[in-house]
Amino acid sequence: MSVRKFLLPVSSPVSAKAALQTGLMLARMWDAHLQVLHVQTDTREIAPFAGEGLSGAMIEDMISATEREGGARVQLLRDLFATAAAQADVPMGEAVRGRDEPSASFTTLVGAEDTLVAHQARLADLTIVPHPQAGDDAASVEVLHAVLFDSGRPVMLAPVIPPPRIGKRVAIAWNGTANAASALASVMPLVRQAEAVAVLVSPDYFRDGPTGEEVVAYIAHHGVEAGLLRFQPRNRSVGAGLLAAAESFGADLMSMGAYSTASRLRQLILGGITRHVLENATLPVLMNR
Repeated sequence: MSVRKFLLPVSSPVSAKAALQTGLMLARMWDAHLQVLHVQTDTREIAPFAGEGLSGAMIEDMISATEREGGARVQLLRDLFATAAAQADVPMGEAVRGRDEPSASFTTLVGAEDTLVAHQARLADLTIVPHPQAGDDAASVEVLHAVLFDSGRPVMLAPVIPPPRIGKRVAIAWNGTANAASALASVMPLVRQAEAVAVLVSPDYFRDGPTGEEVVAYIAHHGVEAGLLRFQPRNRSVGAGLLAAAESFGADLMSMGAYSTASRLRQLILGGITRHVLENATLPVLMNR
């Protein structure tokens, strides 16, 4: 198993910076292609406001302002991408098929961002999403959810601060669910190249399914020796305990099943493990449903 293509949707120059460095690092690690994608607003969506008491002239002004703002944002993102790719020594342009070398490209599409990103993610080995806390980019959360719920593919939450390395020490959050198993399958290419692997388990986190010991045995079939690390909630928060366990292990990557214990709406309203990790993780987190 190998990783050949990464997708990185970007919307804000502020939140995109750290995610670009993370994506380019992964492209170099795997001699893979990084497709950076920016989705622009479809100005035709403004037209329905004409029925809300806005005159035709006002609608035209709104469309023009949206187009100018969108064009300026695209240029900023292109410049940021070009600078980051040059600094990472990753050639810009479409990937050359059959050639083992990193590459990166910048693509723009027009339409609904969550829908288009989910569609593009279906043909990516991994989608990297900027951290929502980086520049307070609320759009990142919606994009991450779109990939999780509508692509069938894994997503990686990039940290706010670019990491010096990824995948040397891999922590696998395990609770026995199908979502956790999906995340385990997606992280296995990185597990095979890791220097150390730990399976993180807790009675407060576990639901129903194979045990942590069985996960360790499964990973051993792939020629990798993993340890079992048990953790407890911190301040009654399982999510805090999980992140603390990953930190104590020195993990530079964690995988986990997302929204496996409750509905997305319930977790967003009441909180939950996935939500806590999304809001507080400082390391890259690979998620699956």
